[in-house]
Amino acid sequence: MGPPRGNPRRAVVLAGHRGDEATARSGLSDQLPPVRASALGALARMGSISQADLAGGMADPDQTVRRRAAEIAASHPGAALEALLGDPAPAVVEMAAWALGERGEPPCVPALASIARAHPDPLCREAAVAALGAIAARGPCPGDGLVAVLEAMSDRPTVRRRAVLALAAFDGPDVR
Repeated sequence: MGPPRGNPRRAVVLAGHRGDEATARSGLSDQLPPVRASALGALARMGSISQADLAGGMADPDQTVRRRAAEIAASHPGAALEALLGDPAPAVVEMAAWALGERGEPPCVPALASIARAHPDPLCREAAVAALGAIAARGPCPGDGLVAVLEAMSDRPTVRRRAVLALAAFDGPDVR
């Protein structure tokens, strides 16, 4: 069973504002990806999203749902986001990098550094560089985070600008 037909996405979104968890949760199994993504958002809005809901969203076959799950996971430290850094959809990788930066998780620095150096999509490289800067702003950035940010200084202009901003979180002679 899913949300009432007519406009299921609207029903799920409204459920999130009204505190109707049953309707919001029913959207998780809808056949339409925008409804599933909206259901994740509705549950998050109500504070009713579980780790299992997020894991299901991150494993969804549609990139829109995976991207939304990554965005929500930024405020849920238990969600295993690092796996999405290898997603085939650049929009998912970009959001996962952003979310990991928001969470400030040092263990993901090697994966972020790899994306900053070699991902074919410049938005993913830019997001990874920003995440490395955000992690460094909270404390030591282990591994080769600084090296990856310095290497990004030779990337395309948008990535270089992000690298300049990220360097503010680092210290040392190489940064100067």
